[in-house]
Amino acid sequence: MAQFRVEVTGVGMTQIPFSAAGFRGNAQVGQDMAAIVRADLERSGQFRFVDPLPGQLDETSRPDLAPWRARTTDALLTGSVTRLADGRHDVRFRLWDVVKARDLGGLSYPVTTQDLRLAAHRIADYVYEALTGEKGVFATRIAYVSKAGSQHILWVADADGENARAALTSPEPIISPSWAPGGSQLAYVSFESRKPVIYTHDVATGRRRLLANFRGSNSAPSWSPDGSQLAATLSISGNAQIYVMSANGSEPRRLTQSGSIDTEPVFSADGSSLFFVSDRGGSPQIYRMGAQGGNPQRLTFTGNYNISPSPSPDGRWLAYISRVGGAFRLHVMELASGNATALTSTSGDESPSFSPNSRLIIYATRENGQEALMTTTVDGRIKTRLAGARGDIREPQWGPFAR
Repeated sequence: MAQFRVEVTGVGMTQIPFSAAGFRGNAQVGQDMAAIVRADLERSGQFRFVDPLPGQLDETSRPDLAPWRARTTDALLTGSVTRLADGRHDVRFRLWDVVKARDLGGLSYPVTTQDLRLAAHRIADYVYEALTGEKGVFATRIAYVSKAGSQHILWVADADGENARAALTSPEPIISPSWAPGGSQLAYVSFESRKPVIYTHDVATGRRRLLANFRGSNSAPSWSPDGSQLAATLSISGNAQIYVMSANGSEPRRLTQSGSIDTEPVFSADGSSLFFVSDRGGSPQIYRMGAQGGNPQRLTFTGNYNISPSPSPDGRWLAYISRVGGAFRLHVMELASGNATALTSTSGDESPSFSPNSRLIIYATRENGQEALMTTTVDGRIKTRLAGARGDIREPQWGPFAR
């Protein structure tokens, strides 16, 4: 648990008290399954851990739930890990509603040693959905970029920052990773050609394809919700404007027609509109227009520097970075009302990205003089520093639910 640090601030939170007994057979696999589940659920902000009672329990046990109720536990997780003849591990669990003394079911995941953490994340997703009614995001993935020495690395990791794998290593900068729907591909910008060029990258195979290498700059790719198109910032006309193009590669179609810098396009979850940043009003601000272009509406009015829009998948929120007195801080706006709130007190926040269930936001920041990947609940009350590669860590993007 040393890699997790959960900072809880604020009052009035409603959290489900739960407990997870140590999995039988856990010692033989080198992963504490119950601890991984616990860390996932605590990071969501909706659960509070209750220390388990002594004694051995597994998914076959029918525990006496009265002592657990006495400890104000609402839910109890039990399980086991068993090595199979083929070298894999059978991870089993069972979830109990302690208050109603009801069996909430369980599953079995036969997995390789490398996928033990994934099995724990799937268990956390099961618990989360069973107790909240919403889909969990713990088995999803994140992407981010780091710089160590002269090497720039695009990483793909579990949603808790663990199990990071290098998708691309380059001596030239890599920026603006963007997940395709379904999570099988990433788009990003590479400077290997000594200019910004957009590639798409198959995460499983490492194969990549050149998507945009037009005259001038090619930057800030963003997928449409159906995966058929990408929006991007191109300077074909001389100044940076918003274009869309087919995901298979096609002649780009221009959407904005301003003499200003228009950049950082991102589709709304329903694909009907695009959020983007423009300095057409004299300073960088966030605008929204229809997905076919035309009639942009300004959304941010507080402060003279608002960038990096990230709409939530449920369409309710917009996360972004605002400069406040020289500090770059994560904000979230309720789109229906236009009310915006600062979620952090740090000064170097960047690149917010919503979890696919709209409950958490990942972002990069500087904490105690070091770069860090953080998650926060939408109300800003609970923040977690994620495990991550050392060095300059930038531009996290939370991947979608897998298809």
